Amino acid sequence: MAKKSSKNKVLPIHILNGPNLNLLGSRQPEIYGKTTLAQIEKACRARAKEHGFSILFDQSNKEGELVEMIQRARTASSAVIVNAAAYTHTSVAVLDALKMLSVPVIEVHLSNPARRENFRHTSYVAMGATGTIAGFGLNSYLLAIEAVAHLLKK
Repeated sequence: MAKKSSKNKVLPIHILNGPNLNLLGSRQPEIYGKTTLAQIEKACRARAKEHGFSILFDQSNKEGELVEMIQRARTASSAVIVNAAAYTHTSVAVLDALKMLSVPVIEVHLSNPARRENFRHTSYVAMGATGTIAGFGLNSYLLAIEAVAHLLKK
């Protein structure tokens, strides 16, 4: 069931993005595609609206800011979708913040980390996530919204 505010309003899905994702569309398009982060946000808003949800969409290149976004989501979200980017493989701080959440957490990746360099095969984020969707480009985010909608309607 989706969390509601004190005014009985359904809380948004927080979609949080880590370092370098602000450069999508021009950054290694052979790996990440040509879709920009703004295009991903627009598509996510439309998909969430189909399910009756709003979203809060944010990005930071700073680990501490990403942790603070996750902390704010503790009381202000129905669910969290997170693409921690490089922090996926390095950040115990992000993992610890995710473990504080009592809402569904879906880890997303545009590419498939399992098909990339060995250091990308370990995900700290996955240890704090309900599930992971990877390798589908923009559709990874949209599939995550579908997963959240399914989980919240249970």
